This record gives sequence, C-alpha cells and structure tokens, in this order.
Amino acid sequence: MPELASSTAPQGYDATRARVETYFDKTATRTWERLTSDAPVSKIRETVRQGRDRMRALLLSRLPADLSGQRVLDAGCGTGQMSAELAARGAEVLGVDVSPQLIDIAHVRLPEQYRKQVRFASGDMLSADHGPFDHVIAMDSLIYYTAADIGRALNALEQRTRGTIVFTVAPRTRLLMAMWYAGKLFPRSDRSPVMVPHAHQPLAQAARAEGVSGLIRPVERVTSGFYISQAMEVRP
Repeated sequence: MPELASSTAPQGYDATRARVETYFDKTATRTWERLTSDAPVSKIRETVRQGRDRMRALLLSRLPADLSGQRVLDAGCGTGQMSAELAARGAEVLGVDVSPQLIDIAHVRLPEQYRKQVRFASGDMLSADHGPFDHVIAMDSLIYYTAADIGRALNALEQRTRGTIVFTVAPRTRLLMAMWYAGKLFPRSDRSPVMVPHAHQPLAQAARAEGVSGLIRPVERVTSGFYISQAMEVRP
C-alpha cells in the first residue's frame, strides 16, 4: 500500500499523496483486505493476487535469508504479509502504511509468534523518527509518483539504510502506458490513483539528481494478468 511523504515535496506531490491516502483508507480497504487474504476473488483479482505473491517472494530474495538481529522497514506494509515473512527470517520489522485501517488489519493478522519482532505504524515512512535500518522493502508503494519524487524518497531512505533498498515501479510498457492515458482521459472518483510508468535509465538519472549515491538497477519484472510491476534495488 502506498506510503510516501516529504516536507520538501512540491504541491503536486502532496496532492497525489492525499489521493492515495483517501483511496486506500476510505475506498479500497475492504477490497485490499480480501485481496490479501485466502478469500475467493474474481479471476482478474486472482491474477493480481498471484502477481503480488510472486513479487513479494522476489523482493525477499534480494535480502539475506537470515535477518536475525537486523532491522527492516516494510514501507507501505498494507495488511502486513511482507512484515510477517521478514519476521520469519528473524528480522526486527517496522511496517508503515498510509492507511490506519489497513494497519488495524495488519495488527489482527500478525501471527502471535512475531508480535515481539514487528511493530506497525500509520503515517510517513520517511520520518526520521523511525531511526536507521539495515534494509528497506517498498513493494508497490512508489508506483503513483514522479521520478523526481521517487528520487527524493530513495535519497531520504538511503541516508538511514545501511544495506539494500528494494522497491517496485510501474514499468513503461505499452499496456501500462495505454492504461495510464485511459486513466488521464477518463478519471473516476472510485478508481485507484493513476500509476506513473517509469523506464530504468531516466528513473536512475532522476534519483542521482536527487542525491542517491548507491547503484540503482532493475532486478526482474513480474507480469500476471493486470498486475505488472518492475522490481528495482539500490545497493550501497
């Protein structure tokens, strides 16, 4: 679930973040609660569920198998699936999401054996109050933002992260570009905020311009029905 904020962000960014917050906390809570469970869903949403499962496994594969003693930020944690899997590897996890309602679901769903390792909070994943981390995972929480905004977010996270930052973006494919233009032409109040597709090189250039010093590289793309997402990483 999307989570992103910056005190220096431009007004357009703030407006996007407000739309994301409204969508996930007021419009789509029940949809995401069902999608991230074992409950039956439509065939289209089943492909999205499968794609998200594959992407979650892919991002986790970029981190050490044993995370004992390491602190990990699950940025845009939603209902807490990633946080639980990180805890299963031994990590101390902070899961942050823009939606208080999704955080409530995450609290309820978290297995009892991980409750001492995982803390959930709603709000700003970039807050310095969260302290430093060994690794950061941001799955589908930056997909609605411009390259410059993503660069600022990565820069802020990089300053407080000792190891790897893994994240996803909407790749610049023909299908996603068609969906992007359709969303621009035919906006609806109940539709998810429009994703912003990115290509690797322009995104990396924008991130470097915003001060990111680590190596930014693509990892792998996951395509499953209407779920299309590109895994990326920043390594020191």
